[in-house]
This record gives sequence, C-alpha cells and structure tokens, in this order.
Amino acid sequence: MFPVLLTGLVTGLSLITAIGAQNAFVLRQGLVRQHIGYVVLICIAGDVSLINAGVAGVGAVIRSHPTVLEVCRWAGAAYLVWFGVRSLLAARHPRTLTSQGAASRGSVVGAALAITFLNPHVYLDTVLLLGNVANQQGATGRWWFAAGACLGSIGWFTTIGYGARLAAPLMSRPVTWRVLDVLIGVTMLTVAVLLLTG
Repeated sequence: MFPVLLTGLVTGLSLITAIGAQNAFVLRQGLVRQHIGYVVLICIAGDVSLINAGVAGVGAVIRSHPTVLEVCRWAGAAYLVWFGVRSLLAARHPRTLTSQGAASRGSVVGAALAITFLNPHVYLDTVLLLGNVANQQGATGRWWFAAGACLGSIGWFTTIGYGARLAAPLMSRPVTWRVLDVLIGVTMLTVAVLLLTG
C-alpha cells in the first residue's frame, strides 16, 4: 500500500502548496510568531477532517446541496476582501518584526477558522477532488491514499508555519514587510475575485 500512500501524499501536496489565502495567512503568522501553534493546528485539523469526509463520501452530499458552497463563496469572498484591504493599508506604514502589534489569541483563531472553512476551494479540493481520487483506489486503498494526503497537509503547514522564523533576519527590514503586505493583500483580493467570478 506504500505506492497508494505516496500517491496521496503527492496529490495532497500538489493541491495545498499553491499560493493562496490560507498559505499566506499561515506564513504571516509564522513570521510574526503569534499563536502559530493554534494556526497550524487549525489548518491541519481542517484539512484532515475534510479529506476524510471526502473519502467517506460527503462529497456526494455537497454536490447535491450547491447552496452550501454558494454561501461559503460569498462569505469567503467578503472576508478575503476585508483581509486584503487591511494588508494593503498596512503596507502604507512599513513595520519590522519587533513593531508588529500583538493580536489576541481569539482574533487569530477566528481568522484561521474563517480562512480555512469559508473558502469553497477547500471543499472542492479536499472533499470533492481528493475524495474522488481516493475512492478510485479501492475499499482499503482509499484510506491509505487519505493517510498520504493527510501527511502532506501535516508536513506542509508545520513547515511553513514554523519554518517562517528562518526568514526573521530578512523580515527585520521595514521594506520587506511592505512587500509582504502588498503580496498578501493582492493574493487575498485575487482569490476573492476568483471566488466571485468562477
């Protein structure tokens, strides 16, 4: 079953490593080192639960109730626009790692939950796509595939969340934060537009 596990790992990684709202948020929290353990845990728990839900057949339920995805689409787009505009406004006043304002645990956890579960692409990728591919692996193979995809998620979010601290020397310069805030803002707004138009 190792080949199926490996296929799940590679497939899962190929879907979550693309730059997007969730990855940008995890990276930013890793850089400022604020409640990163909660953020990584929420992202991993979200992915693992949705992957397993897809393998268990929840994708068919979601397909038969498109209103659920439509509500997530609008709520997610609104949240991403707010987050993107906030990042672009922050870019007007460059900061350093030491000048970052402290965010409360509740606000960071709320943001992580919103960015994880209000994005319809999460459901399309993890529940529908990974669920469909997993279920082509047979009764036993599908769970090995799911395990591989879950390992990919665990490895990815842990790496970008805790690995971001390696970039701390670079982030000590205000201009670097300005560039990062602009990139995050543009990414969030682009994903919001794609949600509303696609």
